[in-house]
Amino acid sequence: MESQSWLQKTKTVMLKWIKRIVLVAVVGAVALFCFSYWGTYSEGIRSGMVVKISKKGWVFKTYEGQLNLQTFGANKSPNIVSESFEFSVEADKADVIKLLEEASLSGERVSLKYEERLAKFFWRGDTKYFVTEVERLK
Repeated sequence: MESQSWLQKTKTVMLKWIKRIVLVAVVGAVALFCFSYWGTYSEGIRSGMVVKISKKGWVFKTYEGQLNLQTFGANKSPNIVSESFEFSVEADKADVIKLLEEASLSGERVSLKYEERLAKFFWRGDTKYFVTEVERLK
């Protein structure tokens, strides 16, 4: 009889610890996801000409763009070196998307303020760089 109660107590304690471990793992996974989803790794500004802005995706429609940076003398060459900056725009930023489309059609230089996220998720965009503001340069 004593061995059964000891076995029952051991089972109860083990189940309690397993539940705690699972709870800590779930809370940790949710915290890691939230940190990766909303966390900003860096912020910055890049200037150049918008080469393309497009809405793409089968199920999750995202806005993707490309900025031609047109760096001068970056690698000690007398020629202009063209580099591109790939970026995404969140779908709820309609004013930013409109300014990017106008800048792409006019061919004018723009300055893009962006945030680099910690991770990229397929339903959010193809890149970790998200444009938050557009300034048209004269």
